Amino acid sequence: MPTLTESAPARTSTHDALLKQKRGVFFGLNGDSFVKYVFQGNAMVSIIVLALITFTIFRDAVGFLPANHQNLVVYRKAGLEMVDIFRDQVTAHRTLSRYLANVRADRLAALTAAGLSPADAYKQMAGFDDYANRFADTMGEEETILGNMTDLASSVKERKKVAQDLTEAKGNLLAAMKGATPERAAELKREADAIVIEEINFKQEIQPLLAMRPEVVAANVTLLAAMKELADAPPKFEDPALNKRMQKFQSLVATFATEVTTAEHRMMAWDQDKPVGWLESFNAFAFGRQWITASFWQDWYGVLPLFTGSLLIACLALLIAIPLGVAAAIYVNQLARQTEQKVIKPFIEFISAIPSVVLGFFGIAMLGETLRRVSQWPALDWIPGFPIAERLNATTAACLLALMAVPTIFSLAEDAINNVPRSFREASLALGATRLQTIIHITVPAALSGIMAAILLGFGRVIGETMVVLLCAGNRIEIPDLSSGIGVIFQPVHTMTGIIAQEMGEVVRDSIHYRALFMIGVLLFLISLLVNWLAQKIVRRYRISTG
Repeated sequence: MPTLTESAPARTSTHDALLKQKRGVFFGLNGDSFVKYVFQGNAMVSIIVLALITFTIFRDAVGFLPANHQNLVVYRKAGLEMVDIFRDQVTAHRTLSRYLANVRADRLAALTAAGLSPADAYKQMAGFDDYANRFADTMGEEETILGNMTDLASSVKERKKVAQDLTEAKGNLLAAMKGATPERAAELKREADAIVIEEINFKQEIQPLLAMRPEVVAANVTLLAAMKELADAPPKFEDPALNKRMQKFQSLVATFATEVTTAEHRMMAWDQDKPVGWLESFNAFAFGRQWITASFWQDWYGVLPLFTGSLLIACLALLIAIPLGVAAAIYVNQLARQTEQKVIKPFIEFISAIPSVVLGFFGIAMLGETLRRVSQWPALDWIPGFPIAERLNATTAACLLALMAVPTIFSLAEDAINNVPRSFREASLALGATRLQTIIHITVPAALSGIMAAILLGFGRVIGETMVVLLCAGNRIEIPDLSSGIGVIFQPVHTMTGIIAQEMGEVVRDSIHYRALFMIGVLLFLISLLVNWLAQKIVRRYRISTG
């Protein structure tokens, strides 16, 4: 406080200083504090947003495993699991019939190529057609039994689903009574009491299904006898290659007979009361090979075909983007003139500003069709997978994702190369090394950690892309057929990001399908987290080694 002996000007200046200090502390307007609070606020907002995203996806995904466990329990209790064992046998027989159909198509093509008219070719194929039809008819009794079994099991499952829906509706009515007025509560109670929920006795319901197992065994005896008779007397062709394929058909029939015996043993040993473990529920998601939703029979939520599709496209994109991005970074930083740098860098970085949906339209309208037409050139028939059957496939999507990843890899790799101490290059040149030798043996190895971090972040960029893969990947939910060799890259696939974008708008909130999509979101979140963590580890190691 100012003393009585102070002059008026002194008291005034002291009072103004104290007032300014109080205002500064009250409003926090001094420069250092303002900057501190702004950046702290931005960091806090980022942390809160990340926490909300994490909480949201994990909250909606956490209920998937219990729901999927219940889904598998009903699948077993209602007998659908046993029916599917028999269905696999019928499907295998249909595969053999398709094999004969392929042989027929090749024989017909050879006859027409030899100059026969279609009518004459069909006459020569009459004997084989009769053979193929008799083979297809051997499965007639099994298909009838399968239809009856399907009707029995699906009706039990449907009644259980109706009971579950009514139970949920009754629970909602009872829950709504808590905050309602007495009159409204009484009305809700009457509505809840009016709901009659059927109790399903699974053990009793599937007795007719179990009683059909002896019919399956008896039908299989007739089936195998008829198939053996046909396999022992196959039609003969003038073409040795077709005769060789018919010999293979005989071995396939023998293998099918073994599969029938195995299926019978599995059906007889099938236990309705075998408990479904939680690990089985998790494995059905993590290693399941089918993603089937809204099925009258059984829904499956296996992420493996989506994960392999995403991984295939990401790896293809990196195979294209890494050489382009890293080579461009090396050239711009080490070899390009100043005028070239001013042109190349802005153009590469501008690619990242192109909307992904625009790139997707380009892939549909131009790139995919161009690749398909080029693959039909006779001179390129030696390339595995050519000609490409479908214009929208993994390669079409990967080319566009590579274009999107190049700016990320280029920018970060160029920064890593630029941070290599100049003394390293000068020492190498002073020892007589050429500029190319210096780049290969000194600069690139010194910047390798930073380049690896750039590649990882580029991988994170392509694995999380949605619109391009949704438009250009073909959206076929199947695990790529690796038996086709390099041609696998030209197959249509579906991805984890694509399935979320495609199905999220159609699912019922809080349903098992809804939660399965969030489980895929959790998997993508963990993959991105892992990739960024590895990139940060590599960057820190790079900084320590060059610090």
